Amino acid sequence: MPAPSVLMGAVAYDPKVVTIWEGFRAWLRGRGLDFDFVLYSHYERQVDDLVAGRIDAAWNSPLAWLRADRLATAGGGAVHALTMRDTDRDLTSVVVVRADSPVHRVEDLAGRLVGTGAVDSPQATLIPLGHLAAAGVQVDVRRFDVGVGLHGDHIGGERDAARALAAGEVDAACMIDANHLLFVQEGTLPPEGTRIVAQTGRYDHCNMTVREPASDGVRLFGDLLRGMSYADPQVRPLLDLEGLTAWQDGRTTGYAALAEAVDASGFYAPDGRVTAPDYRP
Repeated sequence: MPAPSVLMGAVAYDPKVVTIWEGFRAWLRGRGLDFDFVLYSHYERQVDDLVAGRIDAAWNSPLAWLRADRLATAGGGAVHALTMRDTDRDLTSVVVVRADSPVHRVEDLAGRLVGTGAVDSPQATLIPLGHLAAAGVQVDVRRFDVGVGLHGDHIGGERDAARALAAGEVDAACMIDANHLLFVQEGTLPPEGTRIVAQTGRYDHCNMTVREPASDGVRLFGDLLRGMSYADPQVRPLLDLEGLTAWQDGRTTGYAALAEAVDASGFYAPDGRVTAPDYRP
């Protein structure tokens, strides 16, 4: 009897993606799973292929999860979140101003110029702008469209927004909270040179999306991922590259804020069609 198999899709937002999944492939095959992966240049094609059954699993951004769920449901099928990283849970985004800014409350941002990441960045565009809109604050937006199609995995636009803030070109900038710390550490933002004036509620990030019903290979894939140990010297460097210490069960309760922002902005239709007029991956 042939070994259970899984073909997974991943988006090549960075060269390290090849290193990570080649290493995981060797580890997974050594434990009885005939695993392989294909790389995509953007998430929309990856989602199309998952829903169409051309791949068995997709290492999806939160935005890609939403589209996969909508496309599958519209076609009479279903997907679910198999696993996610321990670091994918309970994140927040922040809106940051310079320390010398006259902006002290979120209401003070009204009418001001706010820098964001790429058009499809959940953490640096869609969620924080949705947060401001929900607070009744209307702002002007300067978007930094770097790595469009990568759903914010490429943080170049987010970093460019931070640079624009430091240079005084925008009044505020949106970013994930961890990148606010990173940008200070790397010198993009000056130490003690910024203040947070708004912070979103908690949300979740990536998940391993699979179709229902799950095959034997997919079930084994989930079990093996959850069984990876940070103490294992074969996978520890790969886990470090992927930014986690453990794979956990997937959950979908942390995507409400993004879904609201997607609907408010018209990014995707309820049936999963791409409807954002200025988005071309």
